[in-house]
Amino acid sequence: MKDTTPLGALIARHAGHGEVMWIGLRPARRAPMIAVSEARVLDTGLEGDHARPGKRAVTLVQAEHLPVIAALAHIEAPAYGLLRRNIAVAGINLVGLRGRQVRVGTAILEVTGPCAPCSRMEEALGPGGYTAMRGHGGVTAAVISPGKIGVGDTVHPA
Repeated sequence: MKDTTPLGALIARHAGHGEVMWIGLRPARRAPMIAVSEARVLDTGLEGDHARPGKRAVTLVQAEHLPVIAALAHIEAPAYGLLRRNIAVAGINLVGLRGRQVRVGTAILEVTGPCAPCSRMEEALGPGGYTAMRGHGGVTAAVISPGKIGVGDTVHPA
């Protein structure tokens, strides 16, 4: 029997909720990431983070992509902080949330697009680090509603 579910319904469907695995702040440009167990989400991004307000206020990376990045860079799985993203999420496809609002803890973010790697990935991951991150660099998000996030919080469409 052929499935006649409309494409829009398929795109909106997720197998379950995701989970915040890690949160990191960049206190200044090129400064090392600081791992925290919780953070306040302001209109401009995470409090204490050197962010770009607007569509790139918060960056998220898919935890499941770390082994892929490691395999492509020929290294051990990198620590979340090396990837310079604010939030690592497991259990829900971040790319599948593009253009959608998501609740992370008590905050609501809108996934605005892919987060392309920067040349710093060569420093962090070694030669080929930039290319290893292509397609696995995570997503950017705008803040729709400020709130608090913590490691272990759920991530789901709002």
